[in-house]
Amino acid sequence: MTTLDSKVPAGSIEDKWNNHKFSIRLVNPANKRKYSVIVIGSGLAGASAAATLSELGYHVKVFTYHDSPRRAHSISAQGGINAAKNYHNDGDSIYRLFYDTVKGGDYRSREANVYRLAEVSNNIIDQATAQGVPFAREYGGLLDNRSFGGAQVSRTFYARGQTGQQLLLGAYQALAKEIGKGSVEMVNRSELLEVVTHDGRAAGVIVRDLLNGDVTAHSAHAVVLATGGYSNVFFLSTNAMACNTTAIWRAHRKGAHFANPCYTQIHPTCIPQSDESQSKLTLMSESLRNDGRIWVPKAPGDHRPASDIPESERDYYLERIYPAFGNLVPRDVASRNAKTQVDTDHGIGPLRNGVYLDFKHAIDRLGEDTIRERYGNLFEMYERITDDNPYATPMRIYPAPHYTMGGTWVDYNLMTSVPGLYAIGEANFSDHGANRLGASALMQGLADGYFVLPYTIGDYLADYLNVDPVPTDHDVFTKAIAEVQDRTARFLATKGRRSVDWFHRELGKIMLEECGMERSREGLEKAIREIPQLKEEFESDVKVLGANESFNQSLEKVGRVADFFELAELMCRDALDREESCGGHFRVEHQTEEGEALRNDEDFTHVSAWEWNGPDEPQTKRKEELVFENVKLATRSYK
Repeated sequence: MTTLDSKVPAGSIEDKWNNHKFSIRLVNPANKRKYSVIVIGSGLAGASAAATLSELGYHVKVFTYHDSPRRAHSISAQGGINAAKNYHNDGDSIYRLFYDTVKGGDYRSREANVYRLAEVSNNIIDQATAQGVPFAREYGGLLDNRSFGGAQVSRTFYARGQTGQQLLLGAYQALAKEIGKGSVEMVNRSELLEVVTHDGRAAGVIVRDLLNGDVTAHSAHAVVLATGGYSNVFFLSTNAMACNTTAIWRAHRKGAHFANPCYTQIHPTCIPQSDESQSKLTLMSESLRNDGRIWVPKAPGDHRPASDIPESERDYYLERIYPAFGNLVPRDVASRNAKTQVDTDHGIGPLRNGVYLDFKHAIDRLGEDTIRERYGNLFEMYERITDDNPYATPMRIYPAPHYTMGGTWVDYNLMTSVPGLYAIGEANFSDHGANRLGASALMQGLADGYFVLPYTIGDYLADYLNVDPVPTDHDVFTKAIAEVQDRTARFLATKGRRSVDWFHRELGKIMLEECGMERSREGLEKAIREIPQLKEEFESDVKVLGANESFNQSLEKVGRVADFFELAELMCRDALDREESCGGHFRVEHQTEEGEALRNDEDFTHVSAWEWNGPDEPQTKRKEELVFENVKLATRSYK
């Protein structure tokens, strides 16, 4: 089995990044204007990368399917962004952030990438503050911090419950400045439908104008994918409904390995599903676990209102089971425990499908004004959706699909296995292992875009000085356009009976049941049988309304769902292959007597990177061995 080369530099963990920056090749400022780079996606990773590359002198073209880059899903992140500034003087450091992230990912991440992430985290806060991001401040003027799951220090910087929005506005301002200068070309309302390669390297992309259906080719020296994760494979998730996997899946079909697809995160604090026809779940920020206490009735089947259940009959189960971390255990631990409570008839709410998140004790201790100041917009959002006042009654929460730790395999330079094709932010797999700690997504997206890719991309581009990009009238582009148009025509010609959403929902049910919070060999084998059957029905019986030459959301969805079918099958095969439990991947056959995840370090201390073999062939597994030289492999304990 081929072992992948991660290109991690030699040397001590503290020196790797600085030594690497010195050793890789540079492109001098006068030559940068000779290169063009395509960036797909305008969220935190894409906007920060595009703005920074443009400021360095490269010509950048950005594509987004939104009407404005400000609409990217990064705007939905609520709770905060991690950094190791140790403002609270509570023992934090770059090494502790590194250690917590490796441990939080259940020892399935690449040490060198995680240390670099921790190392540049402080620069992100300085950058964002200089841009005017209104981080919360203490009385004395210093930026404030709060706690998040998986850590015993306060290292999370925040802007109320709007951190993602404020950080994205900062990155957008930097991007808009470059657009105004003319060094960034911004293309709104367009979707990538194919990655184009020539002589084994990335040459450009094929995009469709979502307003008029025009399909066009665009070439560049390098292509950067910053298109987020794939949690919408579950249909119901916290992601915006337009989030999809098409960009990274098209890259996978062109040779980019797909790493650890089974590593998906179920977020513990979401509003429970209310009915069968619901199409979106709403996230309540993990920051609420700072002051909210999670509990269920001690007695099974106790359906009394929360106000009628006395303290002596409440089970604050996370505080009971994990006294050291309490309500701030990592997301995978909190989610599995909530599922256990619901499965054993301790669930609450109209459908008995939730647990309580209660702020009564915090309000009594701190006062309602303080809680309103910290979480007011989140409480308002919750009340608008549920018609319950969380200041007076506990919130109802339950886990939901949220973030994906798997993604396109990249090396230390963030380049995929296709030369010249990069993946940054949630689109790659690199930093979080089997579970992401809260407030680390924004950190990774901005680290990749502001401080990593702008260095590493020059090492590749240096080989192509005075070499023009492949022209868009080349055969590789005309063939790619024809394939995209043929695919679109096939979708439109299928005069089936069922909507795209119906098939997506049915796929989501299979995935959530068999490849969600708990997986088993029996369930995964069942899913691997059922997904191709449903896909075959989808291909013959889906109904796509409208035409290509207009704004057509049905046509947009059908291509995305077709990719979800292929991805879903790979996720199940990856989960079946990984005979262990780690982080968000929990196989019921591999657990301790206490029901905790049981890793198999002897056989699975590696990244599983899958190579595309064609539409009718299972992928081939490649390995990247994980070596832990600085953090000793140990059983995670939050007790």
